Amino acid sequence: MPAETLRYAYFPGCVAQGACRELYQSTAALAEALQIELVELKKASCCGSGTFKEDSQLLEDTVNARNIALAEQLQLPLLTHCSTCQGVIGRVDERLKDAQYNDPAYLNQVNGLLTQQGCLPYQGNGEVKHLLWALVGDYGLEAIQAKVKRSLSGLKCAAFYGCYLLRTQRHLPYDDPYHPESMENLFRAVGATPIYYRGRTQCCGWPLSSYATTQAFQMAGTHIQEALAAGADCLVTPCPLCHLNLDSRQPEVEKVIGQSLGLPVLHLSQLVALALGIDPQRLGLDRHIVSTASVLRKLGLSPLSKGTLES
Repeated sequence: MPAETLRYAYFPGCVAQGACRELYQSTAALAEALQIELVELKKASCCGSGTFKEDSQLLEDTVNARNIALAEQLQLPLLTHCSTCQGVIGRVDERLKDAQYNDPAYLNQVNGLLTQQGCLPYQGNGEVKHLLWALVGDYGLEAIQAKVKRSLSGLKCAAFYGCYLLRTQRHLPYDDPYHPESMENLFRAVGATPIYYRGRTQCCGWPLSSYATTQAFQMAGTHIQEALAAGADCLVTPCPLCHLNLDSRQPEVEKVIGQSLGLPVLHLSQLVALALGIDPQRLGLDRHIVSTASVLRKLGLSPLSKGTLES
């Protein structure tokens, strides 16, 4: 366990408080088990999921400079558990830190808009960090391994990194953006077997789903088929938007590709929390569209009935 209690300014994002409520719940359970303190940024706003910049880069930067400033006020790193939020907010942080030296007039413009609205200015002295990076880089794999109470031995997990987590930011201190291993190393630390397949670092198709639904579902179907062919018992993703496209829409994906799939898709926090001995019901494993029963049976646990978890 780390020498000091880890504390973060927690940015839960929108999807984890709505369509993927189980991510919010499992992150809280995981943090409690690891004695990580999460100070939730209740005044934070949606990062925009990359859509704000389609209208205005200034809009995206200003909205997320405010989010970062809320964490800076607490003198804590901003923690996300969404790859899309990490990609957007982390890239804004990089851009504005660059602006401090290369384009101070632009940073002044952003901060001017913030102060007009009574918001704190962006200082550029903080850090934006995904839960995966916090677990691997701050808490440490050996410390997590020492906390394991329920080995995931025999469970074959296929990581689905997606695209935002790996390649939106220029600097990725915890992994290789094209040949990542952080999730696979975490799987090994909790006793699971990592499964490799071609699509693990590709887009899930979610960004296309509002205007090219068939193509988006074909992309998702290809990834799931490849993971199944490689022997995966489940997909594990650090992004709730990927989870929506791969789990919530899997029945629609099956219709588009004309094949049954039935591959459970777990949030990263759920998988690690299972290894720490946390009750599956606490983790919202009954909220998934694709049943997680096969995963629980493989771990010697009883499947959950749909809807047993309180919202």
